[in-house]
Amino acid sequence: MMRIRSGTFLKAVCAAQPRLLKGIASRQLHSTYDVAIVGAGIVGLASARELIRRHPALTFVLLEKEQELAVHQSGHNSGVIHSGIYYTPGSLKAQLCVRGATLVYEYCEKKGIPYKRCGKLIVAVEQEEIPRLKALYQRGLKNNVRDLSVVDAKGIREREPYCRGIMALDSPYTGIVDWRMVALRYGRDFEEAGGAVVTEFEVSDFSMVKESQAGSAEGMKYPIAIRDKKGNEVQCRYVLTCGGLYSDRLSQISGCSPEPRIVPFRGDYLVLKPEKHYLVKGNIYPVPDPRFPFLGVHFTPRMDGGVWLGPNAVLAFKREGYHLYDFNAQDLADALSFRGLQKLIMRNVTYGIGEMYRGVFLGAQIKILQKYIPELSLNDVLRGPTGVRAQALDQDGNLVDDFVFDGGVGDLGSRVLHVRNAPSPAATSSLAIAEMIADEVENRFTL
Repeated sequence: MMRIRSGTFLKAVCAAQPRLLKGIASRQLHSTYDVAIVGAGIVGLASARELIRRHPALTFVLLEKEQELAVHQSGHNSGVIHSGIYYTPGSLKAQLCVRGATLVYEYCEKKGIPYKRCGKLIVAVEQEEIPRLKALYQRGLKNNVRDLSVVDAKGIREREPYCRGIMALDSPYTGIVDWRMVALRYGRDFEEAGGAVVTEFEVSDFSMVKESQAGSAEGMKYPIAIRDKKGNEVQCRYVLTCGGLYSDRLSQISGCSPEPRIVPFRGDYLVLKPEKHYLVKGNIYPVPDPRFPFLGVHFTPRMDGGVWLGPNAVLAFKREGYHLYDFNAQDLADALSFRGLQKLIMRNVTYGIGEMYRGVFLGAQIKILQKYIPELSLNDVLRGPTGVRAQALDQDGNLVDDFVFDGGVGDLGSRVLHVRNAPSPAATSSLAIAEMIADEVENRFTL
């Protein structure tokens, strides 16, 4: 059955990591709301929080298909607070990341959420990478990234004694945090402001309330019916979806476009053994290679004191498949039949084969990592956690690298707003993204 969480429950969740979502509390579910938000990942939670802060007189409900909140991309990520170096100057992505990082640091300070501003080095290990590194530096300056500087080989060793490189960008403003803890705190803010959080509600249908009900006051005021797979129903005036890995399917069931299509890519991490944690102090990243669609492996310290290495990037056979053998026939068929993915694969055959090979044979991945920390050996690592990235693709096989909103026409479409793509670094940008989404909601709907 679906469950509505109490404010006391979320407060306990935030205070008692990692004993998440135990001792569930419930209260009676109201059936009508002004706004329903579908999807309780970090973007959905931040957006719900922002909307109820702006409109405290309205009623809001947050619908989540899982028993717990923020368990997918929001709970399976590297935990980095990005500073905004990589993105095209003047782009929305750059602006949101830079503002989002500032807002998140302020939020963590205010709410007492632990974080570490451990910095990041983007390290060039080959002469041919130097021009790209310098161009990246100029891009970071144009994006107003704080305290960014270029350091030489000596400067690299001063910051990371076991790292070797020719030149690097030093970004001391980059940090780490437990993003799931942040997301759960957003949820607590939402509940404390009067919002309702309903779990185990997997949306299967959006429709207008039937004619027989429309004559009633409730039917006229709350014309949209949202149903889950168990037959439960919530009525509302407007809908915002932040579906992450299922954003395209939520759009389709409301009658909107199936594109951009979400294709899941799994990233497998390695972890350093505890006795080798001394090798890494902060984040160590490669210089991005524009020939390839993903960033490449890197070293990431964690809030629990661990260190993650990776990830690779391979097609996942299930949208929420966190293990090598996880499989869903519909998910795989949807991905492989999509012309956009076929084109992406054809352009990156060698790269894709290399990623799969390195995922199976750890020695090949260690060889790449040794370019940055030569002391690292295969005996120093263990297989670690996995994440799945919701990558939006267009028909031409291009990675959709900007935000995509979608609505529809007619009585239903005009009352629904889909966040179709909230690209990385969505967690870092979450509070800034929430402001933008709330603006979009206010522009489209009469709240």
